Amino acid sequence: MSEHDRTLYAGVDIGGTTTQVVLCDDDLTVLARAETGTPAARGGQAMIDAALGALTPLLRRVPGRLAGAGVGAAGVVDSAAGRILVASDSFHGWAGFPVTAAVADALGVPAYLDNDVNAFLRGEVASGAVRGERDVLGIALGTGVGGAVWTDGRLFAGPHGAAGEIGHIPGFGDLGCTCGGRGHLETLASGRSIGARYAERTGLRRTAREVADAAAHGDEDALAVFRAAGAGLARAVVMTAGLVDITTVVIGGGVSRAWHLLEPAVLARLAEEPPVSGHPVRLVRAGLGTDAVPVGAAALARLGTTSDGGARPALSASARER
Repeated sequence: MSEHDRTLYAGVDIGGTTTQVVLCDDDLTVLARAETGTPAARGGQAMIDAALGALTPLLRRVPGRLAGAGVGAAGVVDSAAGRILVASDSFHGWAGFPVTAAVADALGVPAYLDNDVNAFLRGEVASGAVRGERDVLGIALGTGVGGAVWTDGRLFAGPHGAAGEIGHIPGFGDLGCTCGGRGHLETLASGRSIGARYAERTGLRRTAREVADAAAHGDEDALAVFRAAGAGLARAVVMTAGLVDITTVVIGGGVSRAWHLLEPAVLARLAEEPPVSGHPVRLVRAGLGTDAVPVGAAALARLGTTSDGGARPALSASARER
């Protein structure tokens, strides 16, 4: 088969500040990628136009036949209807926008939609750090904390699309969360919360990356913040393992850049409080980086065009820090 006959899938990741696009072959190998700014204040059509504007040169440059396109987006999405249900206030004209219809009309191929964290996990299982694994908890640590569950070889969304959303499970103290609740995991482990916890201890306003830099230089307050984040993550892992017996956890998102701080903190707590099964949970860092969400979206398009993939509403905690 010549390159001109090969099947291509497009994957799009529409984030709050940047949009990533990839073009993949049938094995989900990334053949080309591009990035552009997300015009979040200009409405849904402007965001789709920006994504398509980044994708079009790739389609011209890479020989092959486009079979489908997938989109991963932050917020609450209705995958079956291909629409955004709820978005943060940084996105204007996004809630209610018919994403898949707009993409399908523009490209002339079937289009599919999922939230960004589901797409992240799908990408990592398809061709990333947990490739081929059957039971995985995916955690995306960014501005917020998002989660998704892969069980028995497929994404488990639940009847309301909320399965895996560990970022807003309570029981992690009494700190106020951005969602209005208290004591959620997100109050300890998100990029925003790491900065806030450090400010509470020191009076200094720092980003999560700056707190990580301080910890790397021996700042005890910064180290304490990351230990608390790791302990919270470990507890969430144990809770999930007790419910659905996951065997592996993959962690990505901007905060995972501080893996040298997070990994030992999580593993130390897991050693103290292992899953009820008695079997250790494998902890790995995401392998695809910024490709994870768009590759996962492309994987969804491949699934949708080759089988009855099914779709349900899906939630996201806008969990990546970029």
